[in-house]
Amino acid sequence: MSDLVLDKSKTMIDPFGRIVDYLRISVTDRCDFRCTYCMSENMTFLPKKDLLTLEELERLCSVFIDKGVRKLRLTGGEPLVRKNIMQLINALGRKIDEGTLDELTLTTNGSQLQRFAKDLYAAGMRRINVSLDTLDADKFKEITRWGDLNRVLAGIDAALEAGLKVKINAVALKDFNGHELPEMLRWAHSKGMDMTIIETMPMGEIDEDRTDQYLPLSQVRKDLSQEFTLEDIPYKTGGPARYVELKETGGRLGFITPLTHNFCESCNRVRLTCTGTLYLCLGQDDAADLRAPLRASSDNQLTADAIDEAITRKPKGHDFIIDRTHKKPAVSRHMSVTGG
Repeated sequence: MSDLVLDKSKTMIDPFGRIVDYLRISVTDRCDFRCTYCMSENMTFLPKKDLLTLEELERLCSVFIDKGVRKLRLTGGEPLVRKNIMQLINALGRKIDEGTLDELTLTTNGSQLQRFAKDLYAAGMRRINVSLDTLDADKFKEITRWGDLNRVLAGIDAALEAGLKVKINAVALKDFNGHELPEMLRWAHSKGMDMTIIETMPMGEIDEDRTDQYLPLSQVRKDLSQEFTLEDIPYKTGGPARYVELKETGGRLGFITPLTHNFCESCNRVRLTCTGTLYLCLGQDDAADLRAPLRASSDNQLTADAIDEAITRKPKGHDFIIDRTHKKPAVSRHMSVTGG
């Protein structure tokens, strides 16, 4: 075991011996889409007074970096709709230059990428995830309610032109996009983009029945095997996806399976909301308030102590279930609160 692991002040280790070195930060719960599996159409968002300032978010990130976090991912809602978000991104990007942070990444719906792609690259980002569930413009409008597919595709092209590595994230939805996935894979791989397929997760009340949306990835993989040769590979990005390579395209495909194959045994991440709430698990409600200790002192010791206490409560895993007997979501908060 290395000295880094033994130095508890510089490493967060949960009760199950997992090193926590990855922080996902939801910088806003707001979004310019209303995806049907993620949000209700008429959402009530947090009052702006409840949000941490960008300076406070940077300070919290710095505390986590001091405690051993090496990778940060900004999420939302849609992170790029947060006013002056580049102020935070530039500040965090400087930590890469300083050598205290290995990677800064972003998950986005792509709507703002034409505007921000070059700035993201200049700030030190080298790869991003774009959520995209269909290449059919009418179906895209249906699933996002408010989205414009052409704007997203133009944003993806702008990101690629800026030098960003793009991975496409698609949620598998029954009777909606399953038959499209081969076409989407060919499109993504033709542009040099990896793709990840994700099972829908039972988070937050929505306007539809998730049992009608749920498409197990075991079935998706079986269907894709009819068209492609899928070869398991050891590739990892620090997230929960298990990857295969498609022999026919030479591209990579990841599967994120919170329901058919729990991925918790290797969990190395915690999630921070824009109000300073730290969630230890995506699929559990247990959380810690970091806003109060952050604002109680200009010194970071109270915040560091609160983080240490929270990590001792990190659970072994989540208990997501989707079937006709489990109508209510596994957790009450929407995906947009913690950003996936």
